[in-house]
Amino acid sequence: MNSHSSNKNQFRIIAGKWRSRKLSFPGNVDSLRPTTDRIRETVFNWLQLQLPGARCLDLFAGSGALSFEACSRQAESVICLDKSVEATTRIAENCKTLGCDNMEVITADALKWLDGTSGLAKFDLVFLDPPFSGDLLNQCITQLDTGHFLSQGARIYIESGSPLDSLETPKHWNLLKHKKGGQVYFGVYESVRH
Repeated sequence: MNSHSSNKNQFRIIAGKWRSRKLSFPGNVDSLRPTTDRIRETVFNWLQLQLPGARCLDLFAGSGALSFEACSRQAESVICLDKSVEATTRIAENCKTLGCDNMEVITADALKWLDGTSGLAKFDLVFLDPPFSGDLLNQCITQLDTGHFLSQGARIYIESGSPLDSLETPKHWNLLKHKKGGQVYFGVYESVRH
């Protein structure tokens, strides 16, 4: 592997205890599209007050960039899911490299996992960054809400290839912040049930 291709398959942890550490991810998994440094920096600035002690769920972890950033910034725990064995194997290896002991890495289809785990866990922060093709976002939003996965005031980060107002979000999800970076629309919602 030449240095150019290995550089391309890396991401940098932006802040926290592993600040500036670079981690690699598999280059042979087509659906891997790590959230860019610039977008991650913006999003984690939005979430910085919620992160310490938060229980997090990363449903389409891919490279693990969002999960590692959350752990680096004092999240209590992260459940990190991806259906790609190559992706989850590398995430687990990166956990060992960093000595990260508060991340659980699971190889699973996100929708099936949500269906089988309904009501068993509550999360303070959920990352939703699925492949842009298909309707995975709306399906996950419905399952997260009806399956009672969200703590009161939970934050949900969404990354999409389409404007966020095209999503079918529950009435009690308030869009707190949103932006567009390149071809990516992203935002943070708060779930508040009355």
